[in-house]
Amino acid sequence: MAKSPTHKYLKVYTGQASETRPPVVEGIRSLPAVLTAFQRATGWSLRYAQGPAPTYGADLPWSTPVNPGEGITPGHLKLEAGRSEPVGLSAGSSAEAARQLASAVAGMLSETRQTQHALWQREAELAAGVPLIPADDESNHLAARLEAVLKSGAQAVGAQAAALYLLDDATSQLKLRSSWGLPRDRLLEPPRPLRGSVADLEALLGSAVVLEDVLMMQHWKVPEEGFAAAACVPISSPTTLLGTLWVYCTTRRDFNDHQTGLLEIVAGRLAADLEREMLLREGIEAAKFKRQVAAAEQLQQDLSPTVAPQVDGWDLSGWAVQAGTLGGDFFDWFCLPDGRLVAVAGSAHGKGIEAALVACSVRSAIRCHAQYHDCAARVLTEVNRTLWTGCSGGQQAAVFMGILDPLCGELSYSTAGTMGILRIGKDGWKSLTERLAPVGGDPDAAYSLRAFRMESDEALLLVTEGVISATDSQGRVMGEAGVADLVAGERDRSAKALVAAVRGQFHVHRPSRQRNDQALLAVCRTAP
Repeated sequence: MAKSPTHKYLKVYTGQASETRPPVVEGIRSLPAVLTAFQRATGWSLRYAQGPAPTYGADLPWSTPVNPGEGITPGHLKLEAGRSEPVGLSAGSSAEAARQLASAVAGMLSETRQTQHALWQREAELAAGVPLIPADDESNHLAARLEAVLKSGAQAVGAQAAALYLLDDATSQLKLRSSWGLPRDRLLEPPRPLRGSVADLEALLGSAVVLEDVLMMQHWKVPEEGFAAAACVPISSPTTLLGTLWVYCTTRRDFNDHQTGLLEIVAGRLAADLEREMLLREGIEAAKFKRQVAAAEQLQQDLSPTVAPQVDGWDLSGWAVQAGTLGGDFFDWFCLPDGRLVAVAGSAHGKGIEAALVACSVRSAIRCHAQYHDCAARVLTEVNRTLWTGCSGGQQAAVFMGILDPLCGELSYSTAGTMGILRIGKDGWKSLTERLAPVGGDPDAAYSLRAFRMESDEALLLVTEGVISATDSQGRVMGEAGVADLVAGERDRSAKALVAAVRGQFHVHRPSRQRNDQALLAVCRTAP
C-alpha cells in the first residue's frame, strides 16, 4: 500500500506558569539596559511589545511603532507612568521630554533592526556566490560516494539493497545510476520507461511508497525482482525532480514513519551530492572559460598597434575600447614594402566573442591581401570574398582602409559599411562618410576608390558607429558634429591630442554607461 508522510502536530503541555518577561527585539541585547536607563532618567517606564502600536487611551499616554524589517513581526514602544519623577523637571516637561526621547529610541531601534535584517539577507547572497572547490582530501569518485550513501541509508532502515534511479533529460525514462547490494551488471541494463512505473510516478508526486508483499510489488512495477518488500521515495532539488530512491528487503516487512523519514533524508543527501558535483564541474569549466577569455582579451589588446610608424611629416594615433571583455571595434596601421602607409579602422557586427573573432579575421585578411594588391578597393573586395566564402554571410564588418603616399600626401581609400570619416582642416571639418554594404554580407558587393591630397596641419579622423551614436554629458547623441566639436578647439593638432580629446568625453562623462564598442584613429599631416 502507498503511504504519504504523516503530518506532525504541535503537542501542548500544561504546567505551572513561569515568570513572564517583557519581549525584546531579537538581536538587540542592550535593549533591556536602555529601557532601564530611560526610566531612571525620565521617571517614565518605556516598554517594548510585539504587534502594531495601539491607539491612545487613558491608560496609554503614548506609543510608537518599531519597524524591525521585512518579514519580521512588528512591534512598538509604549510609555507607562513611572513611580518617581526625575529631579529638576516638572510633570508636564517630564512627559514631553520622555516622549521625545522615546521617539528617538524607537527610531534607533528600527534602524538597528533593519540593518541586521539587511545583513542577514546579504550574508545569504554572499554564501550563494561562494565558489565550489574540491577539498584536498576528496579523492573518492562520485560513484563511491553515492554507493556509500546508499549503503548507509539501507542499513539504517534494515534493508539489504538500495538503488538510485535518475530521470533522463526528457523525463521519460529512469536509469539505474548507482546501487548497493545489487549486482554491478545491473548498471548495464537499459533504462526503463517512466510511463507505467506506478510506484515511481507516485513517489515523484511527493509520496513515499511502501510495498509489503510480493503481490503488491507486481502491481506497483518494482524495478528489481527477488525481494519480499521495498520502499520508494523521490529524489529532487527545490526546483527539479531528479529520480527515485529504492530500498529492498529479502523478508516481508513494513516501513514505519520514522524509517520513511530517514529514507527521505538519504534522498536529500543524494540530491545534494548530485547537485554539488554538477555545480563543481560547472565552476571548474567557468574558471577555465574565464582564463581563456582573459587570454583572448590580452591578445586583442596586443594586436592593436602602439608605436606609430616613424614617417617624417606624419603622425598616427588610435584608441579602441570594448563594451564587454571582448568586442569588435579595432584600428590598425602598417607599412607596405614600397614605403606607403596603410591606415585601417573597423567595427565588426555582433557583440562579445563573436565580434572579436570577426574583427581578427578582417584585420588579418586586410594585412594579407594588401601585400599583393596596391588598391584599397581591390583589397576590400578580396576581404569581402574571403569572409563570404568562409562563413556564408555570418561575418560582417564596417571597414575603412586608406593607403597613404607620405611623400606627396596623396590618400586613396575605400570604405565598407558605415564608418565615420571626418576631414579636419584649418577652415573647419567635412564629412566623407558613406553608407555602403559591409564586407562579408554580399559576395557580389563592389567597393569604389576615393582619393584626395592631405595638406599640412590637416587631419583625418576615423570613428566607428559606437563613437558617433554615443551620448554626451547631457544625454544628447554626439554624431559627427559632436565629435568634430571636441577636436575643433584643440591647439595641439597632433594625432595623440585629437584622440585624447574624443576619448576624454567617454572617460569623464559616461565611464559606466558605455554600452557599445568604440574605436578611433587619427591620421595627421604635420607642418614641414
